[in-house]
Amino acid sequence: MSSVVQVPTGDLPTASYPFFGNLARIINSGQARSIVISGNIYDLYFDGKQYAPLLSFIQTKTQIPGLIQVVYELNGPVRVSEEDKVKLREAWAAWKNGVSIDAIPMREVLNDGSKFDLRRREFDQYLRDAIGNATQALEFLRQLTICSRTCLKENLLILIEGADMLLPAGDGDVARMNDAQVRRIAIVTDWFGDPTFFGGKDTVLLFAESRSLIHPRISRMPQVVSIDVAAPDLASRKHFIQCHGSLGKGFVQPSPDTVAEATAGLSIHAMRQLLLAADYAQKPIERQDTTLQVEQFIQSQLGEDVIEFKKPSQALKDVIGFSKLKEFLNVYLIPRMKLPDDRALPGAAIAGPIGGGKTFIFEAVAAELDMPVLVLKNIRSQWFGQTDVIFERLRRVLEALEKVVIFVDEADTQFGSVGEGAHETERRLTGKIQGMMSDPRLRGKVIWLLMTARIHLLSPDIRRPGRVGDLIIPILDPIGEDRKEFIRWMLKPTKIDNDELVNWLDAEGLEQDFSSAGYAALRSQFKAIPPKDEDDLKSIIRDFMSPAIKQTRRYQTLQALINCTRRSLLPDPNITEKDRALMEDEIRMLELQGIR
Repeated sequence: MSSVVQVPTGDLPTASYPFFGNLARIINSGQARSIVISGNIYDLYFDGKQYAPLLSFIQTKTQIPGLIQVVYELNGPVRVSEEDKVKLREAWAAWKNGVSIDAIPMREVLNDGSKFDLRRREFDQYLRDAIGNATQALEFLRQLTICSRTCLKENLLILIEGADMLLPAGDGDVARMNDAQVRRIAIVTDWFGDPTFFGGKDTVLLFAESRSLIHPRISRMPQVVSIDVAAPDLASRKHFIQCHGSLGKGFVQPSPDTVAEATAGLSIHAMRQLLLAADYAQKPIERQDTTLQVEQFIQSQLGEDVIEFKKPSQALKDVIGFSKLKEFLNVYLIPRMKLPDDRALPGAAIAGPIGGGKTFIFEAVAAELDMPVLVLKNIRSQWFGQTDVIFERLRRVLEALEKVVIFVDEADTQFGSVGEGAHETERRLTGKIQGMMSDPRLRGKVIWLLMTARIHLLSPDIRRPGRVGDLIIPILDPIGEDRKEFIRWMLKPTKIDNDELVNWLDAEGLEQDFSSAGYAALRSQFKAIPPKDEDDLKSIIRDFMSPAIKQTRRYQTLQALINCTRRSLLPDPNITEKDRALMEDEIRMLELQGIR
């Protein structure tokens, strides 16, 4: 268990935690008696006197008359206060002897050693045997709630740590679990499914990072509800910084407000590390300090194979050609993405043939936005249930960050189908991503940029308006003056640049569907081995052959054109339905040839 952080509170306000208010409402109303506490459960929380681990925080906040707290920690004892242990021991003895504790005076129960001593010793033995025996501990806790209903005046609040290890999801198949795990699942299923339990007044809290890590026979029970503990918001981060400052530390600079805003995405533990490092170095916290800490923390939470932070070095001024597109990006897209509320675009899908420059252009857009850029690499896991856990961690990170760009390259492979042929995990993941894209709480905070050469393979639900379907941008091979600008850029390392040569390359030297990647490849060759003269350059050009991917690129271009959501971005803004029908006919012809 994490150590507490003592703070002299003075006049500091009390931190507010919506999850605890939700928990209190559920318990007091009797809505549920079995509750999974998930999310940011390994962090510190302010209980009015100190920052403490979540379980300690809940214990402190629920210390009220008429409520007995019972805590079970994995490989530890069943913990209860000495005063409450006496009450439980006597209730247990009365229950085991078939006597209601209300039927006889308490002193009689306490003094009748011949009748109750055996059961008192049994109770103490169960407490000791719970250490290292999770199965027996759970059965003992279940029986305590039965005892409570007939022989205890107080209500029980049972807190169970490490529920994901006690009742692991595994692959969901009990046949592959060991006998002890199956026994524990059976105990808890019977316990939570007992009508007299969920109709009673005792409550069990299961602590796990994710509900999906608990075996589905339990986590999917309708009697079990979940409460998500969110990552620290701006007010919580500011409160911790103020508490830290109240210790007399002088390095929460330039100001608590500025540091709190810059540390969006950090847990209280991670913020504590940042502040202590500043104290040790005796220097103010600078922007690069918070940026590095946020990046390291988020990567530690999600894994480097899941996300990485991108720091694009190029700007839109470095993008060659694409004059009409760059004007659209500067005048429309970037200003709308910077808006803070529901006026902001949720994102954009960028389609076009391979080698067209999609990634380069929109890395430049991400740099212009001046926001953290998260590159989503792979949120699917080979392990059962882990995909859901990774997604939940991602969502907590996104909700905590003030503004972030999610950059997804090859999006068609990241987000699959929701149809009948798709795997259950793939359908669930895609459905959750779709929901997050259109979540009004994230509008203006999270911007999705999805790159794909196969826009048609993205789920139609992702491509609809309200998600990235608000804006689908085609990235096409350069034509006209843009093509000549690419040619001049390609020729720049050669020092051979004249209008006649440019016109020759435009008219006949290069194929009409020459890609941005093709220009870059020739420019690289010219830089490595500069041509001796113009004839040598032409010879190199004639020797250069594009790979046999023309039909594939044509298919991808047609898909980008018919999925585009802005006429102004098409080569011909006056496109008609007849023109679109002809493109769809061509797509079907290519598909008959096996092009996809």
